Amino acid sequence: MTSEAVRRFGAELAALAQGAPGGAGTVSAQVIDVTDTGVNVEWSGTLLLDVPCMGAYRNRSAGDWVILRPGARPVVLGRPDTDPGDMTQVREAAAEVALDAQVVRAATWGTAAPPGTGWQGPVTLHMRRTADGKIELYGQLVAETEPPPPPPVPRPPRPVTITPTAYGTWRGGRPDDYASYPVQGDYTGRGDRRGGWFYGTAIAAACAGKSVAGMRLAVTRRRGAGANAKRPVHLYLHDHTSPPSGQLNLDEGPEDLLRLSVGAQGSAALPASWRTRLADGSRRGLAIYARGATDYMAVQGGAITITFTT
Repeated sequence: MTSEAVRRFGAELAALAQGAPGGAGTVSAQVIDVTDTGVNVEWSGTLLLDVPCMGAYRNRSAGDWVILRPGARPVVLGRPDTDPGDMTQVREAAAEVALDAQVVRAATWGTAAPPGTGWQGPVTLHMRRTADGKIELYGQLVAETEPPPPPPVPRPPRPVTITPTAYGTWRGGRPDDYASYPVQGDYTGRGDRRGGWFYGTAIAAACAGKSVAGMRLAVTRRRGAGANAKRPVHLYLHDHTSPPSGQLNLDEGPEDLLRLSVGAQGSAALPASWRTRLADGSRRGLAIYARGATDYMAVQGGAITITFTT
């Protein structure tokens, strides 16, 4: 914080303490970003970083209005409205479990014929294991006394998450020995940096023979690099399978899909044209690049989650 921001923050805390019994008042604040240790919130024009949260505040996301207990160590108590939990995620998990379950209701055997009606005795029983590890049974009959059930609806392939095999930063046409993670911009006047994530040929291999529905990138903005406030992540495609010894080439871009404050975690869907190029192997990875100090930042992560339709 600047000295003026600190002064105003202290004055507001003092006023709050005078107006609430024991100084234990609460205020409303807006979440700017979710971090690995809490949330970044804005209160009365001041950005508070890595504020811890009570367990009642679930399913956190940027833009939430929350109940903040200010003080020397502020804490987010929760949302001002009821938080029932994310039922969408519960329903998706339940549907996934139902699809994974076998459709056989019961299994038994004996030397006598089974009781009841509708039974059919197969001449030959066939079985196989599917690509998902599930068992399929097929009874070959002489004649049908009951129509067979419809075949199961084909499931799309499971999502795949591809993590980088390498990453780094380039400046002046060569790898930058002073940056361990991808960096964009220039904070010292020594030249603009560009950072990249490398996946070998894993993205195209994961997409081979499948129809891609989406690709989503997940990153975290590192602390100690650039201004604390939200800044855009300038994303590009590149065609390198591994870190180059010379310049890191930038292809399509920039796309400003994410804006992150310091310490924030974020994810964004890649444009359709980008996922097409990554899926067919004409592009191999992602990069970041900016000019000057305004959007200077370091970023870590880089996992890409791919979903499919068929």
